[in-house]
Amino acid sequence: MRKKAVLVGCGNMAATWVRALRQPDLDDRLVVAGLVDIDLAAADRLRSEFELPECLTGTDLDTMLSRVQPDIVFDVAVPSARLAVVKASLARGCHVLSEKPMATSMPDARQIRQAASEAGRLFAVCQNRRFKEGIRRVRAAVDSGVLGSLNAMHCDFFVGAHFGGFRDAMQHVLLLDMAIHTFDAARFLSGREPLAVYCHESNPSGSWYAHGSTANAVFEFSGDVVFTYRGSWSAEGANTSWDSAWRIVGSKGTLLWDGENAFSLNLVDGDEGFFRPLVQVDVPAAPDPRLVNGHTSVIEDFLRAVESGREPETRGRDNIRSLAMVFCAIESAAARRRVEIDVQEAA
Repeated sequence: MRKKAVLVGCGNMAATWVRALRQPDLDDRLVVAGLVDIDLAAADRLRSEFELPECLTGTDLDTMLSRVQPDIVFDVAVPSARLAVVKASLARGCHVLSEKPMATSMPDARQIRQAASEAGRLFAVCQNRRFKEGIRRVRAAVDSGVLGSLNAMHCDFFVGAHFGGFRDAMQHVLLLDMAIHTFDAARFLSGREPLAVYCHESNPSGSWYAHGSTANAVFEFSGDVVFTYRGSWSAEGANTSWDSAWRIVGSKGTLLWDGENAFSLNLVDGDEGFFRPLVQVDVPAAPDPRLVNGHTSVIEDFLRAVESGREPETRGRDNIRSLAMVFCAIESAAARRRVEIDVQEAA
C-alpha cells in the first residue's frame, strides 16, 4: 500500500520535488495526496501541471493534515515558515523531509530536533547535493586513502544568480540560503567535524541583493584539517558549478574537482627533485548508484528509512552540525573575530 504525502509550499522549488516524486520507483510507493500553499492558485497550478486530479489543495496545513492524514510531509515552504510547518506535522504523527536550511536560527533547529525526538518520527533535510555522482566519487577517493592523510579542502563558489523573490531581501543571503550546501559537503567529504571559523561577509557595489551576497571563511576541522570557502552570489562573468570548484589536498597529492564532471587526481611518484614527479590516477566510481540522483535519491533514502526504521543520511540531528557552521560564520562576520563551534552543543 502506497504511503500518503502532503507537500507544503508550492513555489519555484516545488516542481523539482514533485518531478522527483513522480519517478517510477517512488510513484509506486508514495502518493502526493495534498498540496498546501498560502496562495491557493499556486497549489492548483502545481496539481494541474503534474496531472494530480485526486490530490487535494488548500491554504491551511492543519486542515489538510486532518483531511488527508498523511504518513509523510514534504516541507518546501520558505525558511521563515520552517519551524511552524515541521512542528505541526510532527505533532500529527508525520515523518518530515524539509528543504534546507533546517531552520533560520539555532534555537529553532534545536526545537525541531526536540520535537522529532518527542514525536518518535523522522526529520531530515534535503541536502540534495550530497546525492550527486561527483561528490560521491570524491568521497570514495578520500575514503580510499589514496591521498594519504587529509590536510585541507578549498572551494570556490561564484555564481551571478538573479532569483527575484524572497532571497533578494534576505539577510545573510549567501551564508544562510546557499552556503549550507557547501558547508555540509565539506563535512561529508572529509568525515570531520568543524571546530572554529573566521568569516568576512559583505555586499559589494552592484549587488542586487539586500545583504550579504559574498563571504570568505576559514574553518578549522577536527584532525587538523583546514577548510576555506570563497563565495559570491553576485559575481558576474565566470560562474562556477553550483556545487563549487574544489581542491582537496592530502599528504600524497591533490584532487581537483570542478563540481560537475571534471576530475584531476595527481599523486607524488618519486622522492627526488625540486618539484617531485607526479602520476595521474583515476578517481573511483560512485560506490552506490542509488545515491547519485539528487532530489530523487534524497527522497528514496528518506522513504527507505521510513519503511525500515533506520535513520536517513541527512537526518536533522546530523544536519544541525552543518547549520551550526552557517550561524557561527554569521556570528564571526558580525563580531569580526574567530568563533568556536561547539559540536556537542549543536548535536
